[in-house]
Amino acid sequence: MVSAAPDRLRIAVQKSGRLAEASLGLLRRAGLAFRASRDHLFLYGENLPIDVLLVRDDDIPGLLVEGSCELGIVGRNVLVEQRLAGAGAPAPQELLPLGFGGCRLSIAIPQSGAIAQTSDLDGLRIATSYPALLADWLARSGLKAEVVVLNGSVEIAPRLGKAEAICDLVSSGATLAANQLRELVTVFDSQAVLASSPREPTAAKAVQIERLRARIAGALSGDGARLVLLQAPRAALPDITRLLPSRDLPSVLSLDGRPDDIAVQALCSAALDWQHLEELKRLGARSLMVLNVERMLA
Repeated sequence: MVSAAPDRLRIAVQKSGRLAEASLGLLRRAGLAFRASRDHLFLYGENLPIDVLLVRDDDIPGLLVEGSCELGIVGRNVLVEQRLAGAGAPAPQELLPLGFGGCRLSIAIPQSGAIAQTSDLDGLRIATSYPALLADWLARSGLKAEVVVLNGSVEIAPRLGKAEAICDLVSSGATLAANQLRELVTVFDSQAVLASSPREPTAAKAVQIERLRARIAGALSGDGARLVLLQAPRAALPDITRLLPSRDLPSVLSLDGRPDDIAVQALCSAALDWQHLEELKRLGARSLMVLNVERMLA
């Protein structure tokens, strides 16, 4: 592994799994270019003093706490699990939700059995890899159940007789169905987040952190956004504004030599279909253009 340089920012990212590809893709969309180390566990930033460590998802909060990395992209479930388990110890802080890696931590039960509602969990055994999140939910729900900690293959715990229910991450629900389980209740909703070390960064690194955060936020803001450009009669502006799914009020410019006409520019948060465009044209819009937004910087 490449030794740390005092002036270079480090960000920890999952080396494999459901967040890995999306995390690196987001960093590239934020303008970072990398060169991989020989063992492919370290990515050296070529155009900015920012390097990437490729590690296990569960290791990212620990690396942030000890200061080996200033930033990390990690599931919110992992971040909060370790924060709760730390019982008030310094913990990484969430800087920005990233909008991918969505999942939920749910309690699941056998499809056939006596458990019908959450109150039926009282006094039972629940197997999980997230004991702190489960214990927190049980306490808030006024339930007392035995938390059985398993590090893998949680879904087979009921068939092995280790627990009557499980608490595990669910995305599509296919794994639960394959093991004859069904969801009973959601304990925690999760997604990937950008997290920061609890240690105070140097002034130079604080600037880099804010720069990267702003770039990532800009890349995310461009997701699904459309820039609409058109010309129209000035009198049609109120109707056009109501029709456009704009994030903010559109920009309106006068046209030289044409006092009754305007140019309109609008950033829209939803796609405009042909029906939208035809309605705009009916209102007098012309020279209509809809452009995909690759990135934005507020």
